[in-house]
Formats: sequence, C-alpha cells, structure tokens
Amino acid sequence: MSLGPLLSAPPPIPWHAFAAFAALAIGGAQLALPKGTMRHRALGYAWAALMLIIAISSFWIQQIRLVGPFSPIHLLSILVLVTVPLATWYAHTHKVAAHRGAMIKLYLFALVGAGIFTLLPGRIMHAVVFGQ
Repeated sequence: MSLGPLLSAPPPIPWHAFAAFAALAIGGAQLALPKGTMRHRALGYAWAALMLIIAISSFWIQQIRLVGPFSPIHLLSILVLVTVPLATWYAHTHKVAAHRGAMIKLYLFALVGAGIFTLLPGRIMHAVVFGQ
C-alpha cells in the first residue's frame, strides 16, 4: 500500500479521497457511539460537511466520461447534495427514524458502496491499495 499515486494525482482527487477517508472514520464512529449527545451532533455536522465536500469535489473529477464530462457517479453526488441537508433537517425536526435511515443509507451506499468501486483496476485507489 502506497499513498504515492494518490498524492501525485491532480487536485481535487487527493482532497476528495482524504475527505472520504475522514468521513468513513467519522461515520463509523457515529454508527457505533451513543446517539443524541453533543458529541454525536458535533461529529454529525463534521460528517455532513465532509460528505458535501466529497460530492462537490466529484464534479471536478472527470476521468470516466460517459455523458460529456460526467459519469453515472455524478448522479450519486447530486443525490448526496440533496440528501445530506434533508437528513440534517430530519434531525432538527426530531424525525429520528427518517434521520437514521437517511444517514445509514448515505454511509453505506454513497460512501462505502461508491468507495468499493474506486478499487477497480485502473483507478487511483486500486494503485494505492494493491500497487501499480
């Protein structure tokens, strides 16, 4: 494993990846730690901000071009840009079940699921994890 391919990638790829690593860790902690605490709220805002950074930065990552400069993963980015504020609003309005469901789905599908696809051969994260 070597961060070399990631660190030598053009911006915003490293920013995108490091935000995703941080969101993966914070999101995992959020799932494991007690809910409804000040720590949960603070980590939740940090996680939401990271998810928005990941989604926004993805629009400048255009290695896979299927529709103009974009690929189907950019549809997921749009979904994240809508769902993160919605899930935050659910928490503010005490719709706990809706908040929980939206956040778990974001973590599993938008972060873990999309992250798995970055490990495909030819992708930068494949080179980071498995070597060139």
